[in-house]
Amino acid sequence: MIIDWFVIAAQAFNFLLLIWLMKRFLYKPILKAIDAREKLIAEKLADADRKEAAAQAEQKEFQQKNEEFEQRHAELLSQATSEAESQRRRLLNEASEEADNLRAKRQEMLIHDAQKLDRAIGLRTQEEVFAIARKALADLSSDSLEERICEVFTRRLRDMGSEEKERLIKALSAQSGTAQLNSAFELSQAQRNNMQKTLGELFPTEIRLKFKTVPELIGGIELVANGHKIAWNIADYIASLEESVDRLIKEGRSNEP
Repeated sequence: MIIDWFVIAAQAFNFLLLIWLMKRFLYKPILKAIDAREKLIAEKLADADRKEAAAQAEQKEFQQKNEEFEQRHAELLSQATSEAESQRRRLLNEASEEADNLRAKRQEMLIHDAQKLDRAIGLRTQEEVFAIARKALADLSSDSLEERICEVFTRRLRDMGSEEKERLIKALSAQSGTAQLNSAFELSQAQRNNMQKTLGELFPTEIRLKFKTVPELIGGIELVANGHKIAWNIADYIASLEESVDRLIKEGRSNEP
């Protein structure tokens, strides 16, 4: 067999040329395309990794914010509950205080009304006793009750102790010898003269009397000078009677089972 080196050389040249052409126009573009594809895939994977990391970070941040929100929600709920409880206690305390104040005011009003009623009853009793005493005295004697009261008051002045008399003298001196004589009834001129005469006999200085009718005295007479007072009043006897009756009522209640 004869070897044709020209043909072999031509074939080798053609083969090398083919390899060069394939490498130049086929393999390199393919490799570039593969490299570009791999680079694109790598970029996409890196972008996906970044997005996944960002998503995880966002998820972690969301979870943290959610936990903070839950914690804040729990704190606000606890604070609202505490404030509501505090408000409830405050309202209850205010309502209790208001109820106590109302009870106290009501009790005070009841006591005031009772005292007012007691005073009215006492005043009415004194008036009735005074009227009965006047009628009884008028039936038993020719003297009026007013005259008897004036006599009793005159005797009261004459029976003053030295200390009381000294205090009255000082009070009269402080008012330049002026005094006021209050009586529950209108004094007659004779009764006024008698009072003036009695005071002139008892005291060395001249006393100028001012006469005034005061119905609230209920059958009484009082001499007032510079805040110092000497009085006789049926109310004193009524008060003593009231104390005795009140004491008897209390003793009767204490003995009840």
